[in-house]
Amino acid sequence: MSAESLHPIVVERTWPRRSLALVMGVIAHGSFAIAIGLMAYALAFGMRLPEGISLGTATGTQAWGLNALLVVQFPLLHSWLLTTRGGCALTRLVPIGRVWIAGRALTYGQVLAPTLYATVAAWQLALTFLCWSPLSAWTWQPTGGLALAWWGAFVCAWLFLVRALHDAGLGLQTGWIGWTALWRGTAPRYPRMPQTGLFRRSRQPIYLGFAMVLCSGPVWTLDHCVIASAWTTYCVLGPLLKERRFGTRYGADFEAYRRRVPYFFPQLHS
Repeated sequence: MSAESLHPIVVERTWPRRSLALVMGVIAHGSFAIAIGLMAYALAFGMRLPEGISLGTATGTQAWGLNALLVVQFPLLHSWLLTTRGGCALTRLVPIGRVWIAGRALTYGQVLAPTLYATVAAWQLALTFLCWSPLSAWTWQPTGGLALAWWGAFVCAWLFLVRALHDAGLGLQTGWIGWTALWRGTAPRYPRMPQTGLFRRSRQPIYLGFAMVLCSGPVWTLDHCVIASAWTTYCVLGPLLKERRFGTRYGADFEAYRRRVPYFFPQLHS
């Protein structure tokens, strides 16, 4: 028996893999930009998108029911996809192709997992704001100097959230590390457990920043109150499951970090 029959050479055509990687990158980053734009506009103007863009047409009890589904679908699916079972389901969204890395085969879906996760999260956000049906005509917004201060707080909240995403690794948060790994034909390079930047002050600055954005929108309606209160609750409680996974994955390193850095609200001293 020849050596070739014991160790068959796998010849891969590069262009289909790279074409898929490029398409997935465009979809992921395009979806991310659209979702952030919709979220920023909706929260800035009391969950009211311009006429012709909003798809929410329900009224009365139906509006409450459909909006409730929009509220819960994001935290439930977002958290479930981080579990082992959810992660397996995510990788099966791309059932074709394999990449051979150090003698081990990874499916395209496994390599693209960070990109798929970021894409699904973007679609969830976009769906929420696109399909939201107004619950009430009641509106309150500050005027004069208070309006300027409130808009300033809204902008600062976004800057805080962007900084938190950067400190956690924008490549992971935006899905960059997935499709670029598939382009190269390598495994995704996941960042280490974040402990620098804002993560030196708070263990959950991304969730804190998200809550700040939700609560600092300058135009308040009943709709804004509903989504801000529901998703802020998720921002406070949801990371507890994430920390359980971190404790399993990083062991003593995470326990030392947990003892040193507060959970949510940042410490102001070094």
